[in-house]
Amino acid sequence: MRVSMSLPSHDWHACGTAARQAEEDGFDSVQSNEIKHDPFAPLAFAALATERVQLVTSVAIAFPRSPMIVANQAWDLHTHAKGRFVVGLGSQVKAHNERRFSVPWVAPAARLGEYVESLRAIFRCWEHKERLNYQGKYYTFSLMTPEFAPPPQGLPLPPVAVAAVGPLMLKTAARVADSVRLHSFATREYLEKVVRPLLAEELAAHGKSFEHFEITGGGFVATGPDAAAVKEALEKVRYRVAFYGSTPAYRGVFDLHGVSDLGVKLTEMSKTGQWDRMAAEIPDDVLDLFVARATYDDLPTAIEKRYGGVVDTVTIDFTPGTSTATRRDVVAAIQKIPGRFQGFRT
Repeated sequence: MRVSMSLPSHDWHACGTAARQAEEDGFDSVQSNEIKHDPFAPLAFAALATERVQLVTSVAIAFPRSPMIVANQAWDLHTHAKGRFVVGLGSQVKAHNERRFSVPWVAPAARLGEYVESLRAIFRCWEHKERLNYQGKYYTFSLMTPEFAPPPQGLPLPPVAVAAVGPLMLKTAARVADSVRLHSFATREYLEKVVRPLLAEELAAHGKSFEHFEITGGGFVATGPDAAAVKEALEKVRYRVAFYGSTPAYRGVFDLHGVSDLGVKLTEMSKTGQWDRMAAEIPDDVLDLFVARATYDDLPTAIEKRYGGVVDTVTIDFTPGTSTATRRDVVAAIQKIPGRFQGFRT
């Protein structure tokens, strides 16, 4: 199993140091999230401070950005990282697109599929000097002059990961992408009964396999050096489960476990601004569906039980002050968990 960690995207001064430490600790990748801050810039600092670790946007929100803009950012990061950048893209949900980003919400799965296809067409234009002529329903790109084309990299083209929750987006990820980044709002049963079968069918239909298609995420990890730290981390996860559970688009996960009414209640609470009261609605038995929780000593066992066989990459964020030896031992132990992913096919 592969192991990733999140960069301190709020502090550019710390990103290079954090990435270098992650590389020394044995992490396979570092990721930059788009929540309150831009996801690309922190990875630029990480790229210059490291030599081996993979760099991933987890994820950049696609539709407010033209594929050409993302292509430029990805190309520069991939170049300076010497081939270590992965373009992680996500659609977000209707309300955020229309009301936070002021962009249209139209056929998100089909549109994101074209987004990835057009991105690859731009990459091929720059690397292989192909004529740029992508003609889709939602995106059209047909102009690229030498003045605006960056030079070839001599590297494998950047892999693309797509964030997915529902069936249509999962199928889109399997069809057009190299990786799927599953939402944290997922349970093992959801992964086994919904996610993996959908991916397997779509991968097979397009001559692809799990050996070269990475599955990342699909739940939370609550950990720390002792029981008190784990409990503190667990309460943060409880809030995240409540927050995500209030989103109607994610209701299918609750439905699978027979707690649809909880999702409806959380949605109504969100509409009346009761954000600080929602976490208390998540009982322990529901919380445990979403999280692997254990102290550092027992974390590899908890990770294998929760994610083994269904996920290739998990994200672990150690508490400040954790010793180098502990970080390296935990990462190495998790990496011993068997997984199917063997690397991106380039």
